[in-house]
Amino acid sequence: MTASDALADSADAADGVPAGPGPGTPLVRLRGVNKHFGAVQVLHDIDLDVHRGEVVAVIGPSGSGKSTLCRCVNRLETVTSGTIEIDGVPLPAEGRELSRLRAEAGMVFQSFNLFSHMTALQNVALAPVRVRGLSKAEARERALRLLERVGLADKADAHPARLSGGQQQRVAIARALAMEPSVLLCDEPTSALDPEMIQEVLDVLAELAAEGMTMIVVTHEMGFARRVADRVVFMDGGRILTSAPPAEFFDDPGHERAADFLSKVLQH
Repeated sequence: MTASDALADSADAADGVPAGPGPGTPLVRLRGVNKHFGAVQVLHDIDLDVHRGEVVAVIGPSGSGKSTLCRCVNRLETVTSGTIEIDGVPLPAEGRELSRLRAEAGMVFQSFNLFSHMTALQNVALAPVRVRGLSKAEARERALRLLERVGLADKADAHPARLSGGQQQRVAIARALAMEPSVLLCDEPTSALDPEMIQEVLDVLAELAAEGMTMIVVTHEMGFARRVADRVVFMDGGRILTSAPPAEFFDDPGHERAADFLSKVLQH
């Protein structure tokens, strides 16, 4: 069951009509999200809407809160205050419902996080069996299809140690897609890669974007943000300072801090 299915199953007490998100309801909505680590506040009153099929690139200097934002959407980090909704359904703090809704937000990490003792195929097939309840045969078929989709059909039986960094990250993308998420969260997916491996991962993400996958991508790759994103969100100091389509943002960032950031990163 998807998040939208769960919402459709709940009825409005007043008239008995099933409630559900309207056509303009964002797939992901954050309102007034704050996050503290002890006495340190790392997110400040974050408001963000991401619509179905939209690719949002989140950029900014190191320590600006980008990765924490991404992890909060998946509830790998709990928020201190504020609300996060996926397809109109608020993320609960804990419990079985959280596990189900979390599956709607696939996560691709910086450091791949593959199980070293499992093959690429086993890594991709594991969660659909344990979380989605697929049979092993169904999960294997899905995993093989996704490995082919990311260009690694011939590496299905390889363990992570026998794969390049770029190949491992593509397996990690296939693993996230195996859960058939509503939105794909990518937390600096190329930051741990050698330069020659970065493009192969970005190409996979660009293909997913072209196919209509909703994505939030935390990235330092300005070329990717310019070419692939529908919107660029600039963060600094735990705040969203500006949000605009790429052509508009890169031509006129709309904020002095964003302009200063671009002047430095685009020189390299």
